[in-house]
Amino acid sequence: MPDITAVAGKVAGIISLAAFIPYILAILRGETKPNRATWVIWAVVGFMTGASYYFSGANHTIWVPVSYIIGPVVVSALSIKYGVGGWTRFDRCCLLGAGMSMALWLVFSSPLVALLINLFIDFMGVLPTIRKAYRDPESEDRIAWALFFTGNIANLLAVERWTFAIAVYPIYMFIGSGLITAFIVFRQNSKANT
Repeated sequence: MPDITAVAGKVAGIISLAAFIPYILAILRGETKPNRATWVIWAVVGFMTGASYYFSGANHTIWVPVSYIIGPVVVSALSIKYGVGGWTRFDRCCLLGAGMSMALWLVFSSPLVALLINLFIDFMGVLPTIRKAYRDPESEDRIAWALFFTGNIANLLAVERWTFAIAVYPIYMFIGSGLITAFIVFRQNSKANT
């Protein structure tokens, strides 16, 4: 009998990676305008988070972080032409923080330190998209975010050991993607009903 956490982790990774397909198509159709800073930060921080999460002991839950490296690299490249927003001092600080997390990882020999720093930086990077999803929910793709949220729900089922180091990433991603999805769905519905 297959290990349910292993299956859930692979399913979560597939769903999370597949979520980028409608998002990318919506960008190319001009229906979604990704925030440039958010997606570049997510690409850089995604790599650092994935690496530090893996070295913190993640096993079955690693497939979502892998998809969140691949997808953001593609979306950040597309955001150069199709995106909105510029580079603020805050955005540059987030990227600098990602680099500093690598140095701190090496100094403290702790991937958990790097993981927590990168989750904080990711949170800072997601704030512009949360604000945009709230203010202009039509600028984000509903199907893509529903898939991101579904993938993160499946990733919670993939947690093989409920330790802080393993559970913090899936819980954070569940909350973040859930908040964006809720704003997109409920704000689009409320605007459609008015």
